[in-house]
Amino acid sequence: MQLRATHLSKLKTTLFDTLVVGGGINGAVTAAAMSNRGARVALIDSRDFAAVASQHSSNLVWGGIKYMESFEFGLVRKLCRSRNHLIRSYPSSVKETRFFTAHEKGFRHSLWKLYAGTWLYWLIGNGFTQAPRKMSVRQIEAEEPVVDLTHCDGGFEYSDAMLLDNDARFVFQFLRSAMDAGCIAANYVESEGAVRTADGLWAVSVCDKVSGEKFVIRAKTLVNACGAFVDAHNARTGQKTAHRHVLSKGIHLIVDRVTDHRRVLTFFADDGRLFFAIPMGHKTCIGTTDTPVRDPLPQVEDADRDFVLDNINKRLRLRKPLTKADIIAERCGVRPLVVRAGGDDKADWFQMSRKHVVESHLADKHVSIFGGKLTDCLNVGEELCVELEKMGVHLPHRHRKWYGEPAGEVREAFFHQCALLDIDALTADRAHEKLSERLWRLYGEHAFAILDDIRADPKAARILIDDTDYVRGEFAYCARREMVTTLEDFLRRRSKIELTVRQSDLRASRGLMEACQILFGPQAQQQYDDYFGVKPASEPGRAAVPAAA
Repeated sequence: MQLRATHLSKLKTTLFDTLVVGGGINGAVTAAAMSNRGARVALIDSRDFAAVASQHSSNLVWGGIKYMESFEFGLVRKLCRSRNHLIRSYPSSVKETRFFTAHEKGFRHSLWKLYAGTWLYWLIGNGFTQAPRKMSVRQIEAEEPVVDLTHCDGGFEYSDAMLLDNDARFVFQFLRSAMDAGCIAANYVESEGAVRTADGLWAVSVCDKVSGEKFVIRAKTLVNACGAFVDAHNARTGQKTAHRHVLSKGIHLIVDRVTDHRRVLTFFADDGRLFFAIPMGHKTCIGTTDTPVRDPLPQVEDADRDFVLDNINKRLRLRKPLTKADIIAERCGVRPLVVRAGGDDKADWFQMSRKHVVESHLADKHVSIFGGKLTDCLNVGEELCVELEKMGVHLPHRHRKWYGEPAGEVREAFFHQCALLDIDALTADRAHEKLSERLWRLYGEHAFAILDDIRADPKAARILIDDTDYVRGEFAYCARREMVTTLEDFLRRRSKIELTVRQSDLRASRGLMEACQILFGPQAQQQYDDYFGVKPASEPGRAAVPAAA
């Protein structure tokens, strides 16, 4: 917790060029871009970083092929170019992936029309990915025998991209870059409103939700990157905007792997919505989006589970139908969609796009970021640099590149050291992938610190929790550098453990308490109890805690 305490003290005493409120993808790229270009930046979030929409995405980095149907070709081209840029910039994390679609007879568009659409999509994307391919029923049976072809007349596959790890982890990499460049960031710090002072500065009243302490952060400019809560925060600060949000709920269920192939299986659900079965490590994430809601923190309901399970069981030939008992974890989040303030929010929800809008009030030195999606994140960072420069923020390194994996020679040096230590052999009997590749992908040049720990003590390469790949040295590194404030922060957002391990198995893991001790020291037991909702010792029914391994 020392890192967080240090940052809190600086938030109280520093005058910042920019304060970013919100630590989702939009806030993270804003902080990374501005900090790396020399601005004094602060970022706060009332929850953990990436704890709302940015931890509930489908993990897809796609150009928006569904927007072809509504003829938004300009948006599709922009998103495809952004997707291509992310693949080039993060080759270890963002991977081109084949998307397979089975076509049911009688669907509203013919197989040939949809297949032609994939070629147009490919061309709009500059032919950056593998070309589309039409597939006969016989080819599908040979390559994806799990697909039920009873009502199908063929299919096709095309390429987009996806994150190999969870979305929240990808967001945190931008925040880590921002902090490395001097950004002062803190999670669990809530903005209670802001006012412009007589000297033209923003005074933002905040509350540390861990300690309850209240204080004021001062900044020259203010960026509202609160995602689904943008409108609420603008109301707190008296900002009138030309745009607002309507909210769409996305539902995903994680189950054991349904196919050994690494394709994304794409279908049209019974109501016409796109429906996915997405690889997630050694598990599969199934689900859909586009359910209108008003609550920015929606919950998975029984009707949602029934819909997802019913649709996947209809379209796959599984050894036995999936039931609620097969659900390992759930994801349920909102997609903030941009509409004009005062406009009609009853548009076709299946067709509304995930475009973003950056709305600036130059006189107030205030920016609101509406909408957006992970695919377009680099553009958001660049746009915010432009807007904040207009407001007088000086960027001494205005052309510096602020994103992407470290240079090739850094990568080569890392893997050379891994080979000398033979670290992949240390986890080969339990891991789902090579330790060296995963450490590089998750931590980049910071992975050298974990190598140092392994070099000093090979036990740092010991996997602590069964059916995961996370080693002891990672917990130690995250305790020092990643502002892990609660156990959920690590299990759900810094890692994907909570997404791939059942709660019952996680609770039975002997290594989890050791992980808590590494992350939280003397607060380990309290963090463990808080995570599992264990009653205090004085109350009956307190669950037994497994001893550290």
